[in-house]
This record gives sequence, C-alpha cells and structure tokens, in this order.
Amino acid sequence: MARSKTSKKWMEEHVNDPYVKKAQMDGYRSRASYKLIEINEKDKLFRAGSVVMDLGSAPGGWSQIVAPVVGDSGRVIASDILPMDSIIGVDFVQGDFTEEAVYDEILRVLNCDAVDTVISDMAPNLSGVKSTDQYSSMYLVELALDMARNVLKPGGSFCAKVFQGVGYDEYVKEVRSAFKQVLIRKPAASRPRSREVYIVAKGFRA
Repeated sequence: MARSKTSKKWMEEHVNDPYVKKAQMDGYRSRASYKLIEINEKDKLFRAGSVVMDLGSAPGGWSQIVAPVVGDSGRVIASDILPMDSIIGVDFVQGDFTEEAVYDEILRVLNCDAVDTVISDMAPNLSGVKSTDQYSSMYLVELALDMARNVLKPGGSFCAKVFQGVGYDEYVKEVRSAFKQVLIRKPAASRPRSREVYIVAKGFRA
C-alpha cells in the first residue's frame, strides 16, 4: 500500500531531523534524550544518588540519560508495555502498570525505596483523529500523575509530556494542587509545530 503524503512528509522530516542524526552519532536510543538533558540542566530533577521512575520508558532514551547521572548510589526503575533492551543500572518491568500484577511487580522491584523523581514521556498510538488522540494522551498523563502520587517522597519531583488541547488546563491545575512549583518547558529538541510540552513539578505535597 502506498504511503500517504502525511507519512512521507513525517519520514522525510524524521530522517533529516538534526536531533535524530545527533542521537545516532551520540549513541542515544531516541532524539527525546536531548529533551530530558535540557530539562534536567534547567530544573535539576535528578542527581547522583537519586531514585528515579521512568514511565513509558521504551526504547530507553530517557533511562539512558538518567542511569549514568544517578550512578551506583542511585536507582532507575523503568516500565513500558513494549520491550526495552537492557541498560546498565536500570531495572525494567514490562507491562501495563495500570494492571495490578504489573504495578505490584514495580513496587517489588522498588523494594520500599522512596522515589525522588517520576518522569514520563508516554504518548498514545496515534489514530489520526485529533480529539481521540488528545483524550488518549491526557489519560496516560493522568495515570503518570497517579503513579507519582503513590510513590514519590515528600518534596519529590515529576516531569511528564503533555499535549496542549482539551483537558490540558485542568490537568495543570491538578498538578499545581499536588506540587509547590510547576513549570512548563518546551525543549529545543521538541518540534516547534508539535503541541507537546513538558510539565515540570517540584516539591511534592505528600
């Protein structure tokens, strides 16, 4: 079946994307790695010794950035429905964390450690229907916030990809109610035409 003009355009844009090329040169699994690098340089979400939970982690671009920073004294617990190749210093749990068995396995791996930071770059499989995709993306980011509320230690941090649209303003208000400081970031590696932004929240009100 012939590709649509939209998919052809996306593929051309992807292949020519400077961050895609840079990721290949730097050995990163995803161009999204540069988004987290920039956010952490500004907001100091994790450092040596931090315990970080990475939701929607596959293919591992964010875990790949976090693990060397937190080092041997820290931990990274990653989870995704999709498989992910192993990364040194990362404990990976495959499955849907909304399912009790998967959630329990994440907690088992966490082993009662208090989490300093929850990060999420989750996005739904796009249907092409804007309203449907927006509701799906907001559902995922709500799940990420629920997880953060359950595992973060007092004063902990949260960072998640959010798409601006229906439900966005209400979600930001919800995050503000749970954290002392909330910032909206649009990293340079985020395509300008994309509605994605990253909500950065610090000072969890446990």
